[in-house]
Amino acid sequence: MKKAKLFGLGAVALTAALVLGACGKGGTDSTDSTGGSASGKTDAEHSVVIVTDVGGVDDRSFNQSAWEGLQAWGKEHDISRGANGYDFIQSDDASQYTTNVDSAVSQGFKTVFGIGYLLKDSIAAGATANPDVNFALIDDVIENQDNVVSATFKDNEAAYLAGYAAAYTTKTDKLGFIGGEEGVVIDRFQAGFEKGVADAAKELKKDIKVDVKYAASFGDSAKGKALAAAMYQGGVDIIYHASGGTGAGVFQEAKALNEAGDKDKVWVIGVDSDQQDEGKYKNKKEGKDDNFTLTSTLKGVGAAVEDISTRALEGKFPGGEHLVYGLKDGGVDLTDGFLSDEAKTAVASAKEKVIAGDVEVPEAPAK
Repeated sequence: MKKAKLFGLGAVALTAALVLGACGKGGTDSTDSTGGSASGKTDAEHSVVIVTDVGGVDDRSFNQSAWEGLQAWGKEHDISRGANGYDFIQSDDASQYTTNVDSAVSQGFKTVFGIGYLLKDSIAAGATANPDVNFALIDDVIENQDNVVSATFKDNEAAYLAGYAAAYTTKTDKLGFIGGEEGVVIDRFQAGFEKGVADAAKELKKDIKVDVKYAASFGDSAKGKALAAAMYQGGVDIIYHASGGTGAGVFQEAKALNEAGDKDKVWVIGVDSDQQDEGKYKNKKEGKDDNFTLTSTLKGVGAAVEDISTRALEGKFPGGEHLVYGLKDGGVDLTDGFLSDEAKTAVASAKEKVIAGDVEVPEAPAK
């Protein structure tokens, strides 16, 4: 296992201005992500494709970050979108994972990414059947396969900071966590968030509760909305979601409540990328634009995709390695968002302690 030195989350953040390609399955046409004519190399020295999880490249979160990173890689190396350059293949259902990985290979892509731990078995099978193709798995580890690189993130460390931010902001002392599907990856988000809340609560000498619920899906916005509605109705004023596309429903419910203006403001903490734009709404009481995305945990999925793709292009594909990205090397972080100065100071202090090793953030929730 190696710690990977990212070139910084900011590099991929710059790609947010790029307009996403079609939200259906990726194609092999000669149009770029903005819908115009591709101007890069039509027959690149190396081709790369990402196979998404069910959230798709417009989930404003995990998959989108990966796609933005790949677009940035194509732009940097003057490579066109398409089968001879870079592209995405979208999974609309888990049953499509293996078919989509096989399709990526049959189209001739030289490096194939599986975006999310749910693609582990499909990537492992594809790598075994195609030893001359490079494979990369994001958010899980495949061992003993020389043509596979695994990339994981210390999500628990970023979530720890989110816990601090929430604890220093809540007015009701009731917080919520909504996860997608239960498993070791989302365990890290939950564990870090709960630990951050607990440590901050000790500093504040307060009793702060965290309500935890799972949607059993990363693509069910209706379930996310229903879970958020129940939490907010129960007195929770800040929800941290780690649920991919399901999180769209959390934002929808917060927006509806805040625009109604009948109660005190409720907040959402975004995940994997800066979700501040998702929190925009019209404050009826004050008659002005407002925002309810308190902050977002950042995960350098796009940066990892760009980094690994560049290594492959240079003939240095890190096959057989496990790359780990955390707070110390800039692989995860937390945005300032709309945190108070007191909260930002507390978060900064907590971050320093984690990086220094003075605080060990658990990867699994307490039983």
